Amino acid sequence: MPPESAMFQRQLSLRLAVCSALLTLATAAAAQVAPAPVPSTTAAATAVQPALPAQLQDFDAYMADTLKTFKVPGIAVAIVKDGKVVLAKGYGVRELGKPDKVDADTLFAIASNTKAFTAAALQMLADQGKLDMDGRVVDYLPGFRMSDPYVTHEMRIRDLLAHRSGLSLGAGDLLYWPPTSYTTADVVKRLADVPIKNSFRGHYAYDNILFAVATLVIEKVSGQSYADYIRQHIFQPVGMDESLVDMTYLKPGMDAATGHAPYDFKDVKPVPPMAWLNDPGAGGIYASVDDLAKWMNVQLAGGELPDGKRLFSEKAHREMWSMLTPIPIGKPSIPELAPLVPQFSGYGEGWFLSDYMGKKLVWHTGGWPGFVSRLTLVPGQHLGVVVLTNQESGAAFNAITYRVLDAYLNPEHKTDWVAAYDKSVKKSEARADDSWAKHEAARDKNAKTSLPLAGYVGTYRDPWYGDILVSSEGGKLRLRFSKTKQLVGTMTPWQHDTFIVRWDDRSLNADAFVNFALDDDGHVREMRIRPISPMTDFSFDFQDLRPVPVKVADKQD
Repeated sequence: MPPESAMFQRQLSLRLAVCSALLTLATAAAAQVAPAPVPSTTAAATAVQPALPAQLQDFDAYMADTLKTFKVPGIAVAIVKDGKVVLAKGYGVRELGKPDKVDADTLFAIASNTKAFTAAALQMLADQGKLDMDGRVVDYLPGFRMSDPYVTHEMRIRDLLAHRSGLSLGAGDLLYWPPTSYTTADVVKRLADVPIKNSFRGHYAYDNILFAVATLVIEKVSGQSYADYIRQHIFQPVGMDESLVDMTYLKPGMDAATGHAPYDFKDVKPVPPMAWLNDPGAGGIYASVDDLAKWMNVQLAGGELPDGKRLFSEKAHREMWSMLTPIPIGKPSIPELAPLVPQFSGYGEGWFLSDYMGKKLVWHTGGWPGFVSRLTLVPGQHLGVVVLTNQESGAAFNAITYRVLDAYLNPEHKTDWVAAYDKSVKKSEARADDSWAKHEAARDKNAKTSLPLAGYVGTYRDPWYGDILVSSEGGKLRLRFSKTKQLVGTMTPWQHDTFIVRWDDRSLNADAFVNFALDDDGHVREMRIRPISPMTDFSFDFQDLRPVPVKVADKQD
């Protein structure tokens, strides 16, 4: 996990809002007093919608303020309490410049909130005796390899869900983020060369790549594609009739939101849709708050479905909500966020575990190009809230989530979380500006490159990503990631043998320093890439790449 200061600096980063910056605001452990009996979802199916609590009587005005402050075009929110849907409503528009409104049925990419579905799928297969959660991964996928033989041998199914493998934060994400031409099988094969930087089961570091392995395990054991298994065994029993496993199932005219991003960290505009076809178990699902209200009620009911049958066993439910990996607790970015710092912090199986106002929270966030979201459960209160947005603002979904939690857990105290998070965002932006100013101050503007531009041209190969190409076009250097259409940009000299690459797609917010090291004969020995801004999403894990020039004889490999 990155330093706490870095996490808050990246508050606008869509995936950091997903899983890192938020850890200090609400994360946790599993040791809690046994919850009160959970209401059956059967009665909830015909229950009359209860009234909003007093603190949420001005919720529409609060939502309007949230949309405006964080420049979010559209948000959908659902609240469930005691097995009943208290609120399921949309605010704002599906796409900027178009009149279609967001409603409770509007589909959003829920990104890493998919991980709880993947965990449930594995536990359901375990319930059926088709796999053992403590079984070795290699027993189900004989070709599975990590870069360390011991970790390969000892990696268990449960470990795939717990972010404790020894991989670094976001390791391997460039294999599928932005979208690449690799298949899920390709991604898992290339995992063998992704470096392990921490001790096995000794360090928390959020990853997505092991959920690609979990995807293949589900497919191998069930005999179905991941999409078919989730649809048939989870969506259908829960009644999630609107949900899709990935955006390729979206059809023209569907009630679906368009994602938006702050181009160059400034102007909010629509972004192209993305399908995560090569790691669907980490973040592929599209869903509405109407469907996710049903999912929350099944979770809060311990796996019981509306018809009284079980989606998964009580044992599976306990295991998914039990801490596997402790998470360090940092300091808040500003004093106003201090009340959100948890007493304990951890990760279970596809869920973060934490506390707020003395109550256990079970939650997750999701981030995607143009979309971020948060789903939060308070088991002891039989309470759940989900917030889906079509802009990359984790501050927005947090401000909404904590207003709802306060209404039930702290009704005598009303906090303006919009103002608090707005202050935090502004501080993050100021830190990013300071970081850039320091780079400019340290730059030797008179330093020339060691080689003519043609000396840097060539194909560079990284052990786990593959080929990265540097070409000369119109007197300028161009950088291309061979498997990633969106990672194409122009390189301009910065100082000495360091360049800046500015990507053609300005929604990425991931410009980077590109440094070339020379050998004794003055030829390029290796390339290194590092994001410029601390607000760049952690999934642009350029720093883990080790590209070296490819000899002509090796280009056919």
